[in-house]
Amino acid sequence: MCGIIGMISTREVGPSLLEGLKNLEYRGYDSAGFTVLLDGRFITHKDVGRVANLEPYIAETAGAHIGMAHTRWATHGAPSAVNAHPHFSNDGRFAVVHNGIIENYAVLREYLENHGVAFKSETDTEVIVQLIAHEFRNSALQAVRDAIARLDGTFGLLVMDVNDPYRLIAVRQGSPLVIGVGENEYIAASDVSALISHTRQVIYLEDGEIAELTLTGYRTSTFSDVTVIHSPTQIDWEMEQIEKGGFDHFMLKEIFEQPDALRNTFAGRIRAEDGSVKLGGIAGLDDEFIRNLKRVVISACGTAWHAGLIGEYVIEELARLNVEVEYASEFRYRNPVIGPSDLMMVISQSGETADTLAALREAKTRGARVMGVCNVVGSTIAREAGMGIYTHAGPEIGVASTKAFTTQIAAMIMLAIQWARLRGNLSQQEAADLARQLVAIPDRIAEVCEQSAYIKTIAEQYSENRNFLYLGRGESFPIALEGALKLKEISYIHAEGYPAAEMKHGPIALVDENMPVVVLASHDGVYEKIISNIQEIRARKGRVIAVASAGDTEIEKHCNHVIYVPQVHPLLSPLVTVVPLQLLAYHIAVLRGCDVDKPRNLAKSVTVE
Repeated sequence: MCGIIGMISTREVGPSLLEGLKNLEYRGYDSAGFTVLLDGRFITHKDVGRVANLEPYIAETAGAHIGMAHTRWATHGAPSAVNAHPHFSNDGRFAVVHNGIIENYAVLREYLENHGVAFKSETDTEVIVQLIAHEFRNSALQAVRDAIARLDGTFGLLVMDVNDPYRLIAVRQGSPLVIGVGENEYIAASDVSALISHTRQVIYLEDGEIAELTLTGYRTSTFSDVTVIHSPTQIDWEMEQIEKGGFDHFMLKEIFEQPDALRNTFAGRIRAEDGSVKLGGIAGLDDEFIRNLKRVVISACGTAWHAGLIGEYVIEELARLNVEVEYASEFRYRNPVIGPSDLMMVISQSGETADTLAALREAKTRGARVMGVCNVVGSTIAREAGMGIYTHAGPEIGVASTKAFTTQIAAMIMLAIQWARLRGNLSQQEAADLARQLVAIPDRIAEVCEQSAYIKTIAEQYSENRNFLYLGRGESFPIALEGALKLKEISYIHAEGYPAAEMKHGPIALVDENMPVVVLASHDGVYEKIISNIQEIRARKGRVIAVASAGDTEIEKHCNHVIYVPQVHPLLSPLVTVVPLQLLAYHIAVLRGCDVDKPRNLAKSVTVE
C-alpha cells in the first residue's frame, strides 16, 4: 500500500527521490518522509499529509548521493510525523522504509523491549530496524538477513547504514519491489512509475530475494545468500502516460483514455474479419483442455471482482462453461473445492493484490490450472500464474479504477469468444459479427465521453444527496455494483448496487423523494422488466437517472434524467454503460470538493491484507 523509493547515484539524489515519491503518492498519502546520507549523518524530514510538504527541505540534501523516501498508507499507528517513515535504530546507525505488514511485530516488540530497546513509534516497521540493530555483529547485510528470518508477514524494505554510505539494501517478501538499472545509478521502488524518468531497464525482485545496490553495480541473492541472476526487462511506458496531459485529474484523463486503452488491448489479438482471437499469453492452455473444461473459478477484489462477474456472464453465455466468481479475500480462508480439472483465473490491475495473489497460490497448491489477467508486465501475479492476458491499459494513477476495468472486461470477452469457438458453441459468422462490434467499441466509448458536460449538469442536482441506489439486470448488474462503488470511493456518498428485481425484496423501503436511483436500462431482452422497476420507483417519489440506449425516447416519460449510450450487442453493453457512471461519480466528487485521484483511506494497489 505504501510507496517506497531509494536511490544511489553519482549525481545528487534528493530531487529525484521527491519526484519519484510524487509518482508513488497514489499508493499512500497519510504521511511522507525522506532521509539521505551526507557527511556521515542522516538528514531526515517527515511530515503528515502529502509529499509536497517535503519540498521545502529538499535543498538540504544537496550533495547527497544515497537516500530513500516513503509515502505512507497507515496500518499500525495513526498518521503522524513520528509514525511516518523512515524509521531509525536507537543507536542511529540503521534506517528503514517499509511497505507491508509484520504480523508478529507485537511479539518481536516485546522481545526487544525486554532487551532494553525503547520504541518511539506505534508502527510495526520500527520493529524491523530495531531488530536489525539488535542482530548486528560485523556485517549490516548479515544483520538484515538475520532480522528478516524472524519476521512473519509481508515486506518490501530498503535499508541504509550510516557507516556504509555507498550501499543500499533492498528486500522483498510478499510486497512488490523493482530495481531500476541506470547509468552510474540504481533505484529501488515499489513500482516502475517512480523510476521510468531515469531508466527503462528494470529488474523485478522475487519473493525471498535481496538486492545490494552500489555505485559500481548490484547483486541479487536469496535470503540464504545464493546468487540470483536476473535479466533486465525493458519498460515501454512514456512519462506523458503518467502525467495529467491537460486534464484536471488523472481519473478524468483515464476515463477519456479508455478508447485508446481498449485499442491497445485488442491490438494483434482479434481479427474482425473471421472472429478469430489469438491470446498468446495463454498458449499453455491447450485446445483439448479448453474443450473438456467443465468449470472456471474467477477470483478478484473490488473493481476487478466486478469485471469477473461480467466475465461470468459472457463466458457462460458464449462458451457454455460453468463459471464461479469468488472474492479473493474469502477464497483464501475457506477450504475451497478446486482441483486439477478446474481453471482458476485471477484478475488484478497491479498484479500485486495480496488477497488475489494468495487465492492464486491456494488454487495452485490444490492442483488447479491458473492464469492471470493484469495490467503490469512482470508483476507477481503475472510471474506466478505463468500464463494469462496483459490488458495493456497503460499506467493508471487514479485510485478509482476506470480504464483498467474496461480493459479487463474486454479481456473477458475476447477469452469467451476464443473458448466458444474452440468448444463449438459459436459459429465463425457469429464470432465475426461479435468481433466487429467489439473492435468498434472504442469509438462508441468516445461518443459517451463527449457527454461529460451534460453529465456534469445532472451531477450538480445530486451532489448533496447522502444516498444512491444503482440497479441493473443481467450483465448490467455488475455495472450497477461498479457505479455504486465509484461513487462511494471518490465522493464518500453511500451507494449500493442491486439486481433490479431485488429492489422489491428490501431496498424499495429506502425509496423516497431524497433517494436518487440510477437505472441501467439498455434496450435488451429485459427492457420491459426494467421499465416496470422504474415505475415502482417513481410511484414512491424516487428520482430516476437512466442510462439508456440511443433512440429510446419512450424512456424519457418515466425518468427525471436520461443519459444515452450507443446501442451495442447486449454482452458488450457493460463497456459503454459504465462510462457515464464513471463520469457521474467524478463530477459529483469534484462538486463536493473531494480529492478525486487520492480518496481518503484508499490506496491504488492493496498489497497488504
